[in-house]
Amino acid sequence: MLPAVTSLLLGAACASAPSAAADLHSYAQPAEVVVTHVSLDLSAEFARKALEGTATLSLDWKDTAAKALTLDTRDLAIKRVETAAKDGAWADAKYALAARDPSLGQKLTIETPAQPAKVRITYATSPEASGLQWLAPEQTLDKRHPFMFSQSQAIHARSWVPLQDTPAVRFTYDATIRVPKGLRAVMSADNDPNASGEGGYRFTMPQRIPSYLLAVAVGDLRFASLGKRSGVYAEPGRIEAAAKEFTDTDAMIDATEKLYGPYRWGRYDLLILPPSFPFGGMENPRLTFATPTIIAGDKSLVSLVAHELAHSWSGNLVTNASWPHLWLNEGFTVYVENRITEAVYGPDQALMDRVIEEHELIEEMKDLEPELKKLLPNIGTRDPDDTFTGVPYQKGAWLLRTLEQRAGREAFDPFIRGWFDAHAFESVTTDDFLAYLDEKLLKVKPELMPRAELEAWLNEPGIPVSALRAKSPRLEAVDAARAKFLAGELAASKLGAKAWVTQEWLHFLNGLPKDVAKDKLGELDEAWHVTKTGNAEIAMRWFLAGIRAGYEPIRQPLERHLVGIGRRKLVVPLYEELAKTPENKAWAERVFAKAKPGYHPLTVKTVAEKLAAPPKPAA
Repeated sequence: MLPAVTSLLLGAACASAPSAAADLHSYAQPAEVVVTHVSLDLSAEFARKALEGTATLSLDWKDTAAKALTLDTRDLAIKRVETAAKDGAWADAKYALAARDPSLGQKLTIETPAQPAKVRITYATSPEASGLQWLAPEQTLDKRHPFMFSQSQAIHARSWVPLQDTPAVRFTYDATIRVPKGLRAVMSADNDPNASGEGGYRFTMPQRIPSYLLAVAVGDLRFASLGKRSGVYAEPGRIEAAAKEFTDTDAMIDATEKLYGPYRWGRYDLLILPPSFPFGGMENPRLTFATPTIIAGDKSLVSLVAHELAHSWSGNLVTNASWPHLWLNEGFTVYVENRITEAVYGPDQALMDRVIEEHELIEEMKDLEPELKKLLPNIGTRDPDDTFTGVPYQKGAWLLRTLEQRAGREAFDPFIRGWFDAHAFESVTTDDFLAYLDEKLLKVKPELMPRAELEAWLNEPGIPVSALRAKSPRLEAVDAARAKFLAGELAASKLGAKAWVTQEWLHFLNGLPKDVAKDKLGELDEAWHVTKTGNAEIAMRWFLAGIRAGYEPIRQPLERHLVGIGRRKLVVPLYEELAKTPENKAWAERVFAKAKPGYHPLTVKTVAEKLAAPPKPAA
């Protein structure tokens, strides 16, 4: 509940907001018992595509009347469950797995009449575990060794560890991961680049984390230092390019600390995964997982590193307590990311990023259902992966930028830093933020954000009319050049694009009309060889324009892009566009059949859904 003053301030603004009393995406009952520590002893069995071993959970009983422990699982083969007596002896415990829910998995209920301090579960994962991907050697860069990695967010940790899979519960962990000879295991914990792996790789995570930040990867990995407290792991064939691309990582850490206080996780390392990784990055603490598509050779896409680093404050340190409150993780992170970019690369790049983000959010929302256009969507038990649109990211950041513009940075920077300090290692809700906002800013200056406007930001679809759009002189010059080019007043070769950075190209392509003539694309291609770009972000937007225009020279490069990259942001919009005509849809289905073995389960699910829709007739 909000303090009285906040409730009066907001009134009905939060009346429709999702409740944080219970996480509808977890079977756990943290009011009865909380998992405080997880100890893993697992073997990576590549032949069976399974992790096998034990998970030992330390328990803090809150309710003396509780007689059972309920955990989240998905497709786990439970072989044995034991509880620890007071003398330390282990004894078998009765347990039951409920029927499988398509979204939530299976509830595991363990009988615990004596309220044991620990429970040990012996189990194996399924080859189809939604939170693990197993890659054959030919699906990796060096094509010599297999690779495996996890992706636990949002509720996929339960597919490889039986636990309380809710961000409301935080725990420490340790692990021993046994891997085949020649491979290295890394985790979202303290990684020792000099470890031999003899007897298994060992890890500890002393800070309390939520389950979605539990992460593991196994592969042929090398390490390169980036600075005094940062480094990068990658396959041998990619380590040199990765180390060169991310040399500014320590500078990013320093810049963020000046703004928002100390980095509290020890080291900050990166793991560059194979291109099948479904996201740009995942903020696993101490070890960000990242897609190789951000290695552009000119550091133009390293804002993604700034984003994942920002999560070390917003998300990892202060965490949304349930998934309808995702904007507290991602909106804050996009805001902080942009401040890091500004501090390290200058205000021009930060401003261009904001313009592009705002434009792409507005375009994306045109096709979103109304509920998903809200910062606080009521999604019930619907798969929380559905909420990972641009709304919690960009709309959330836009709200914070609006507050910053009105309060001024002299007041707003201490406000954000104080939020992180006051709620460090806690799981929070929007009500918590609103109470803090009222106490620290609105109580003194309520005119900064009237109640009706706050209601519009949180619980109404779309962007409030009061929101100010970012403007970039450099991108306005791109707008002018594009308009002249489309009107036939400026040849493609005279665009001046040789000096453009990635953001200018993205903005140019985003602004092309959907009915752009294919001869205009041909002129662009002849002048600037866009089809041959090695920048995956530019390529995706170029291919999108090419699909709409029927520009055939993109067809083979487009297929290579779709087969070679599994990052959802870079492939899903292309499949969606292809699915709009019967001919393109048939071609996309053939490409998907070829690409599918190399896609992550999350990417497979999303693409299949896009292709399942009936094709729209050609315009």
